[in-house]
Amino acid sequence: MVRTPLTSEQRDRGRALGQILRAARGPRPASSVATEAGISIETLRKIERGAIAVPAFFTVAALARVLHLDLAELARALDGFEDRRDDASMAG
Repeated sequence: MVRTPLTSEQRDRGRALGQILRAARGPRPASSVATEAGISIETLRKIERGAIAVPAFFTVAALARVLHLDLAELARALDGFEDRRDDASMAG
């Protein structure tokens, strides 16, 4: 199966997601968050650094549950990220 390449906006949103999740994790060890979410530490690290720009919905949902994040608020934050990026590109 051939995957469609990600757009720069999708990669940017993936990095933003990673930053939000990392901030929500705070000082908690990544290994404990990954274990509670039922994912590998490698997967969590890749998501946090944006290497997995479009993680599976259930992975994000599990991380949101463990980190006490509201999925709707998370989605709005990421939509807002795209809007801010568009505003910045128009201003420049």
